[in-house]
Amino acid sequence: MKIVTAEQMRQIDQECARTGVPAHLLMENAGKAVAGETKKIIGDITGKAILVLVGPGNNGRDGLVAARYLHESGARVGVYLCSARPPDDNNLQLVKESNIILFEAAQDENMEKLEGLLKGAETVIDAIFGTGTSRPLRGNFPEILARVNRAKNTRGIRIIAVDLPSGLNADTGAVDPSCPFADYTITLAFPKVGMYIFPGAGHMGTVIIADIGIPSHLAGQITTELITGDWAKSVLPPRPLSANKGTFGKVLVSAGSINYIGAAYLACNGAMRVGAGLTTLATASSLQPVLASRLTETTYIPLPESPPGIISPAGARLVYERFGDFNVLLLGCGLGQMPAAISFVKEVLFRQRTKMPSLVLDADALNTLATVPNWWQQLPDDAILTPHPGEMARLTGKTVEEVQARRFDIIRMASAQWNKTIVLKGAFTFIAAPQGSVRVSPFANAGLASAGTGDVLSGAVAGLLAQGLSLLDAAACGVYIHGLAGEMVKAELGDAGMLASDLLSALPRGIKALKNRLV
Repeated sequence: MKIVTAEQMRQIDQECARTGVPAHLLMENAGKAVAGETKKIIGDITGKAILVLVGPGNNGRDGLVAARYLHESGARVGVYLCSARPPDDNNLQLVKESNIILFEAAQDENMEKLEGLLKGAETVIDAIFGTGTSRPLRGNFPEILARVNRAKNTRGIRIIAVDLPSGLNADTGAVDPSCPFADYTITLAFPKVGMYIFPGAGHMGTVIIADIGIPSHLAGQITTELITGDWAKSVLPPRPLSANKGTFGKVLVSAGSINYIGAAYLACNGAMRVGAGLTTLATASSLQPVLASRLTETTYIPLPESPPGIISPAGARLVYERFGDFNVLLLGCGLGQMPAAISFVKEVLFRQRTKMPSLVLDADALNTLATVPNWWQQLPDDAILTPHPGEMARLTGKTVEEVQARRFDIIRMASAQWNKTIVLKGAFTFIAAPQGSVRVSPFANAGLASAGTGDVLSGAVAGLLAQGLSLLDAAACGVYIHGLAGEMVKAELGDAGMLASDLLSALPRGIKALKNRLV
């Protein structure tokens, strides 16, 4: 499923016109689709009061078409023109001929007519502004939306946004202070980038993607995509009956320290639970007996430590001497930031002369990279980085706020500059490849905002990479399966009190659900 910027959507609309799909037909389709989806949301709309807020541009035109179709289906429709429409607006004329209740803001002193419509309405359709909004809302628009927001807060009125909630920037996710919190957003043709960046993502409600008749090949050059279950199923590693453990790849995990023993447990299990054939843990020798009591399927490389529970730099040689035995090295989970651990990471990554397996770098490996000038020039390109926003801020020299506000742009630029595949974790995780491709997770789950879930994710990504997936596919598929596992646990337990270890048994259940097309 392609995700577009406002400019890309504009270009697609123009290309439609050049290929014989006129704009008026797309708008008719859009309005009809909005009406159809609204009927699905409400159910029987006969006699139901629906207020359509109409803006000055194409979004308003879609709203006028929707109003007509809803009226024809038996709803009690009111239309409120928030600003003047062009005098030759055929859709406005059709609304007038249908005897739909219609008021104009310009003639509504103190917005008394709007208040009357709001008091009687069960549903408001926000068709004021769509993808074109990039400046603060001015004029009477903020006051109109403020009254809608009050009606939602006081009476629970349902808000359905057309394409985007008005005041939400389609590219950045920035919102105007008056932007409504929609219950549903019916986005037209393709989802937009800003829908997956906060704060805008928090205003979307349930997202419905409506087909309006745009030929799919017109988006063929778009390189940003929403990860879907069908796509994830298509890239799952095969599981031939003739397989042995070598068939499914070998993962070397170097993780854990005296304060973060669980990180090693979670990362190893993440790799095993997505199907890796063999997982070996290289950790401080005093931690090995503790972990072995729970990680019974994992093999071990006990490493020298100094101080106790912290891997010594001398352990690096034992790690890279075994590189040839493994497909993937996962490095960083819970290593800590003691000087010995930092030196160990540098020794493994920068001072060995043996050909490395593919890399998955997380947590303290990333924190160490952030201290090394031009580190990306010293690492092979066969690497996946899995930073959370704080780690990404350290790697890029930006603030966490900057990273969160510009997730899409920052991950694309960083991936291209570093020539590495990057997983920027968080709600609606972004994955970027150096060639410009970006994948976006459809999941935002507060239950995953707890310690250790990132270790499970990095393990899952490493396990899929070891089974032969490409860097981008392993990262994106790992993110999707991890998110799906989170949704499964949330459905069972809720999103409070979810533990990272709860995800482990849900990972294979998620894979099974994908294979059986249950998601």
